[in-house]
Amino acid sequence: MNSNEIMQAAEDHLIHTYNRYKIVLDHGDGAYLYDIDGKKYLDFGAGIAVFAFGYNNKEFNDALKAQVDKLIHTSNFFYNEPMAEAAKKLTEAAGMDKVFFTNSGTEAIEGALKLAKKYGFVRDGRTDHEIIAMGHSFHGRSMGALALTGNKHYQEAFGPMIPGIKFAEYNNLDSVKELVNDKTIAVILETVQGEGGIHPAKKEFIEGVRKLCDEKGMLLMLDEIQCGLCRTGSLYAFMQYGITPDVVTTAKALGQGVPVGAFMARGEAAEALVPGDHGSTYGGNPLGATAVCKTLEMFETHNLTDHVNKITPVLEAALNDLVAKYDFVTERRGMGLMQGIVVTISQADIIKKSLEEGLILFAAGADVIRFVPPLIITEEHIAEMKEKLIRVFDNI
Repeated sequence: MNSNEIMQAAEDHLIHTYNRYKIVLDHGDGAYLYDIDGKKYLDFGAGIAVFAFGYNNKEFNDALKAQVDKLIHTSNFFYNEPMAEAAKKLTEAAGMDKVFFTNSGTEAIEGALKLAKKYGFVRDGRTDHEIIAMGHSFHGRSMGALALTGNKHYQEAFGPMIPGIKFAEYNNLDSVKELVNDKTIAVILETVQGEGGIHPAKKEFIEGVRKLCDEKGMLLMLDEIQCGLCRTGSLYAFMQYGITPDVVTTAKALGQGVPVGAFMARGEAAEALVPGDHGSTYGGNPLGATAVCKTLEMFETHNLTDHVNKITPVLEAALNDLVAKYDFVTERRGMGLMQGIVVTISQADIIKKSLEEGLILFAAGADVIRFVPPLIITEEHIAEMKEKLIRVFDNI
């Protein structure tokens, strides 16, 4: 099929939940993607922060191919070595005690939500516990995750939401304190808000929430689905704040394109769920677990956090130059290779014209262009991105 035939077949037979760009991608290599007609795109979206090592990484691909030939899937009624190895590596690296593997970030949030409720039930036998989430947050589109997402736009057609969720203002500790009562069992927040517009947590805010949770016997749950796994310059972003959460959700780069997510917990929270409380047919299967093992191994052997910390100032400088050059680019913000620029003109126009220039970018929030490239990008990639974006902005 040619491009038009492929796009038409998709439109005819897929439920229309995405307004896709009129591009049919065919293959990738490093930081570049190629469409079916051979056009080359510099990818500063990485499949929405998924491909940490870029596309067509031979080391990663070979590990998956070897496991495919050995065992792809087995029921969770049995053990398998990749699952055990992945669980050990991930929990030790994250400073957690136990992990449950899922198929996506949304499922990780669902599991964390159930864990919090069960933790409260075990503690005092009540089922009316409340959870404090943040305004402008995004945690996913399933019903539990949606209830925690602080944006009415995503929720309005799907009510009523799960009860017992209250929303505080991100980076405003007093707003969190005002919502705490004897029913509150947990506070959940993104260490760096992604879809809400690339907002890192302030150190005093996250320290204050940690202290508050300790004082009130509440769980601190951090959503690091997008900002975790070396993207901000440490394995998980919370490690730069000097605090440790009780529960962490993770996904995106964890499987490098293989659908893998996880929620991790420590202390009493790690013991809350027992047989019969939760499950997943595919979670922790040998193929997905192999992807996790290889990803974590490569983070270490390739010194990826060091590279991210070295290349981040180059990306920040390039984006700061755009802020200085164009009056419709008003601010840069972010951490590591999770950056955004605030624009006062149409995001859609910028993204469309960037695609025409062979540059893939995504939006975040109502007025932010998001930069979440593969973590292996070089100064040359950043210079190329900047050059393309200047042409886009000059034409606009």
